[in-house]
Amino acid sequence: MPITFQVEKIKFNFKKKITIKLWIAKVLQLEKKQVGQINFLFTNDEEILKKNIQFLKHNTYTDIITFNYCKDKIINGDIIISIDRVKENAEKFKSDFEEELKRVLIHGVLHLCGYNDKKTADTELMRKKENWALKQIS
Repeated sequence: MPITFQVEKIKFNFKKKITIKLWIAKVLQLEKKQVGQINFLFTNDEEILKKNIQFLKHNTYTDIITFNYCKDKIINGDIIISIDRVKENAEKFKSDFEEELKRVLIHGVLHLCGYNDKKTADTELMRKKENWALKQIS
């Protein structure tokens, strides 16, 4: 399955890769999409800030950056995730780290499916889709 996970500039052992890949494929199937090539890169705050400035001209920390290369129903993209931000958000939202990480992972995938979160209504729909997707993992 062409879903990859890489780690850059941090020590991070990503567990349950196969379970996560199968879950993402299931969510995409339910969204009537096909898995193309999805690359996840786990890094730290400083690295994601550099990439946010370089590619998006945003001088802010973020938990995720999604680069969409989708073609029709085939989902392709690069998703960069700050593990520092995921840890901080887990504490902030009183969530388990793994649960927050799954939420961020699927958030990026949902962006690749065409969901946005710039407007309030879009954010509400995105949150509903995240919650729905989290229920799909076995």
